Amino acid sequence: MEFNNLSVVLHSPGDLRLEKRHVQEPGPHEVLIQMHSVGICGSDVHYWQNGRIGDFVLTKPMVLGHEAAGRVVKVGSAVKHLQVGDRVAIEPGVPREMDEFFKNGRYNLSPSIFFCATPPDDGNLCRYYTHSANFCYKLPHNVTYEEGALIEPLSVGIHACRRAGVTLGSTVLVCGAGPIGLVCLLVAKAMGAAQVVISDLFPERLAMAKELGADFQMLVKRGDEPQQLAKRVEDMLGEQPHITAECSGVESSVQTAIYATRPGGVVVTVGLGSQMTTIPLVSASIREVDIRGVFRYCNTWPMAIAMLASGKVNVKPLVTHRFPLEQAAQAFETTRQGTGIKVMLKCDPNDQNP
Repeated sequence: MEFNNLSVVLHSPGDLRLEKRHVQEPGPHEVLIQMHSVGICGSDVHYWQNGRIGDFVLTKPMVLGHEAAGRVVKVGSAVKHLQVGDRVAIEPGVPREMDEFFKNGRYNLSPSIFFCATPPDDGNLCRYYTHSANFCYKLPHNVTYEEGALIEPLSVGIHACRRAGVTLGSTVLVCGAGPIGLVCLLVAKAMGAAQVVISDLFPERLAMAKELGADFQMLVKRGDEPQQLAKRVEDMLGEQPHITAECSGVESSVQTAIYATRPGGVVVTVGLGSQMTTIPLVSASIREVDIRGVFRYCNTWPMAIAMLASGKVNVKPLVTHRFPLEQAAQAFETTRQGTGIKVMLKCDPNDQNP
């Protein structure tokens, strides 16, 4: 097809370019999507700055972006559930084979999974993008494109809260009030959490958390002692939380999470920090505090769409900045500086609305 597919391409650390690429024809089980709204994630910025995350290393130019929604403009010959004109949210992780993880419903753990904007797989920060139709979900009329793009971070919150066992009456501590901490807060409340405490270094983020429904906001300072912070959480709640979602990846915060959680409770490690982290393992062991990892998500898009369509969850306040695709460099710099919460790129030049 024509050569008008403006794309945000990372060539090497610090080298982000706008390039025109070919529009890909969809295969039999794929759809071609005219992209509308794509959010910038911390991982996109991390690849831009460092060229790698853990074992995922940039070795060739890669299109960034994996928080996305758009409109179907062409369908593959075998696609039955979507048609031209459908507005869809894109799940960026697509299993390449039907391995044991796929069969038991945990396809996010499949070693060979395709994932948008994780080397070597291209993302969808472009005008036109092809994707597996089975991982594109039709948006109800009352869910906007931006909300559709925010299903990706929202899914992290859903998967984390499921892994943690959040249920009616749970008390929850969320460490970190960035985008992921805030979606964990939203989902925990929607799943019935009675009270949620959220902590952060920045008052403006805690103000957003309060607006989104946090019962208690705890401002922390660098150098605060984890055990002291754990005591503050208990004083606020009147008890230790059943569940802690650690969303910063910072070593001291992981320590706080373990100390703060009640005996028999659960800590989910949502944020990623350094490869090696020192934790009070004996404290966790003798109090039977479960520490559960969280890697992306699986089987979350239908729940997220239902939450948004029903009004049970409102993610709209998370979007604080919008840029046209042509201003991608400015958008990435805004995200890198930590200004606001979520930066959204608008990929359709004829429709810059949410």
